[in-house]
Formats: sequence, C-alpha cells, structure tokens
Amino acid sequence: MQKEILLQLLEQSKKDSDTFLNKINTENASFRLTAATASVGFIYRHIGETIHLLAQSFGYPTDVEGSTMGQSDSGKEYDLETSRNLFEQGYATLEKIVNETSEEEWLAAVETHWFGKISRIKLFSITLFHTAHHCGQISSAILKGKVV
Repeated sequence: MQKEILLQLLEQSKKDSDTFLNKINTENASFRLTAATASVGFIYRHIGETIHLLAQSFGYPTDVEGSTMGQSDSGKEYDLETSRNLFEQGYATLEKIVNETSEEEWLAAVETHWFGKISRIKLFSITLFHTAHHCGQISSAILKGKVV
C-alpha cells in the first residue's frame, strides 16, 4: 500500500505543477515579481535541475548540471522545451524511485549534498515540496509580474 500512496502523491504533485508550468510561454518566461526575484524561466529550469540532482542521492545518476543551484538569475534565457524535458524526465525518475525502492529502504538514510544524511522519504518529500514552492512563485510571477 505504501507504494500506491507515494505514487498518488507523486501523481498529484505533477498534476498541480502542470497547472502552472503549462502556462509558461516565451512572453512570460522573463517575468519577475521584482528586480531582486528570479524570472519564470529561471525558476522553471531550477525545478527540473533540482529534481535530477536530488535523485542522485537515491542512486540515480544524471548528467544534468546545476546551472541554477545557488545562483542568482542573471537574465539568461532558458529554452523552455529543455526545461519541460528536464521536468518530465525528473518526474519519470521519481516514479522509478517509488517503484524500485522497498518499503524498508524509505526510512534508511542517504547522504545528500545540501541536507546531510536524511531518510529517503524525507528527501522525496523535500523534492515534492520544493517543486510546489517554486510553482507558487511561477504562478505569482505570471499573474503579477513583468519584465524588469
């Protein structure tokens, strides 16, 4: 039953994220709430990269580089199709993680670059909450932001 619960959580996370991410286009990708906040396009790329980089702690290697991790948005334009692919592939990897992780392994600790040693289930939840947080930022920037 645990696997089914996690798959449903993952499915809902993706569905909610898609609600906001599907609204991103070339016109609003450079929108920001303020000059000090990141753009829609930067945050979108950040979400995709982060999913892949966190999946490494589960033992799923990636060739994705963290070009947005710990960085400020310099105004660089990111290809939206690449960002979409990173997101989609990331969620496919998360689904593999759920399907391939045994019930006992979820409570076992893994070493992470950003959080130290934490349980797999905590890392999984951080990944989903991180995505939700940034989707909220994207939604606000699309609704109330502008090119700064």
